[in-house]
Amino acid sequence: MKLEDFKNIYFVGIGGIGMSAIARYFHSIGKNVFGYDRTSTKLTGELLEEGIKITFEDDLDTIPNEFLIKENTLVVFTPAIPKDHQQLSYFKLNSYTIMKRSQVLGLLSDDLNGIGIAGTHGKTTVSTITAHIFYNSKMGCNAFLGGISRNYQSNLLLSKDSPWVILEADEFDRSFLQLHPKIALITSMDADHLDIYGDKSELEKSFQEYAGQIKQDGILVHKKGLHLENIKVEKYTYSLDEVADFYAKNLTLVEGFYEFDLVHPKGVFEKLKFSYPGKINVENAIGACSVAILGGVKEEEIRAALSSFEGVRRRFDYQIRKDNLVFIDDYAHHPKELKESISSVRDIYPNKKITGVFQPHLYTRTRDFADGFAESLSLLDEVILLDIYPARELPIEGVSSEMIMKNITVPVCTCSKEELIDLLDQKDLEVLLTLGAGDIDKLVEPIKNMLIEK
Repeated sequence: MKLEDFKNIYFVGIGGIGMSAIARYFHSIGKNVFGYDRTSTKLTGELLEEGIKITFEDDLDTIPNEFLIKENTLVVFTPAIPKDHQQLSYFKLNSYTIMKRSQVLGLLSDDLNGIGIAGTHGKTTVSTITAHIFYNSKMGCNAFLGGISRNYQSNLLLSKDSPWVILEADEFDRSFLQLHPKIALITSMDADHLDIYGDKSELEKSFQEYAGQIKQDGILVHKKGLHLENIKVEKYTYSLDEVADFYAKNLTLVEGFYEFDLVHPKGVFEKLKFSYPGKINVENAIGACSVAILGGVKEEEIRAALSSFEGVRRRFDYQIRKDNLVFIDDYAHHPKELKESISSVRDIYPNKKITGVFQPHLYTRTRDFADGFAESLSLLDEVILLDIYPARELPIEGVSSEMIMKNITVPVCTCSKEELIDLLDQKDLEVLLTLGAGDIDKLVEPIKNMLIEK
């Protein structure tokens, strides 16, 4: 059966950022969409407002009757769902048509010109900038994003007549191997998800395999320095400021934002103004621009899109921006991401005290990268560590935030989520940075309200 043959689409884990984009898509074309998620969040609230029904109970009685007709129902699930989940077990036991999120993305994109943005860091920002450039050009685009675009307040963009679809190609669980892009961009291949891959070499093999799935007449773009051998398609490199096929010259910080000249294979776009702060985001923009140029987007369209880009929710996300107080929220959850985020903040505020609150994500990642986390967090002036967010994992004996804390070289303390607001209320803050991929996002609004009242 084809996707269009299913009347009902049931999402197990509908509140996930990638899952919600596909749910929004099916809802937009008139499918009957229902889903389960463990907890209510800002995103599930938005889905409910849009008319998508959700249950927060893993109970068979909450599955609507029409979804019990398996011939009409497609079940989509995320690998983050535990194996003992009652609803998913029921669907499997009763031989429903069940697909991973990545399989559905592959089917939705196969007949279009797919642009697959992959990498252990930066893929959400690069894919969102790329989508904004294409969407505001004559090309148009469809996009399934891994973050909420501030320009559109959504992770789904639709252009009915556009042949382009922009996808975040996720390496977790080797999901990106379901995709066959026309253009693939790879930002990075740093060690991560070692619970899945075992070691860095296995992860790199997976990226190599992904690059090998580019369509025959396609293009590979990757950050300069990545080793991607024997890929038999057109290849280009990009870099922030190192000479590559696409790179920046004359990078200048003007009132917190960067201006730069973009060097590309056919010339230079001079004095581009990028409206999103952080040096790492200039590198992300260069990656996005390289894909846009290779896809046929015009200089004036790229120039306009860069100056109007408003960012991504939870990616270098300003909450308060005043002379005497700055509060930025960021999704960074890997040592390299932390280093880049903190360094970008330091570039903008070189003379201010920077306080960071970090919530480690996963026991395995904390165990594997404790020293790297400590080194990156030591770039702050002061660190507050929350307990590990377990996500899909059970605790590992001996693994805790203290593993990171013992090697941090600046003032540091641990704190529970419940105590954090009171602790911050007692501090004389200049620049506050909340960091992590867990449920630290639920604290952002309360922290912001406390600081504004103070």
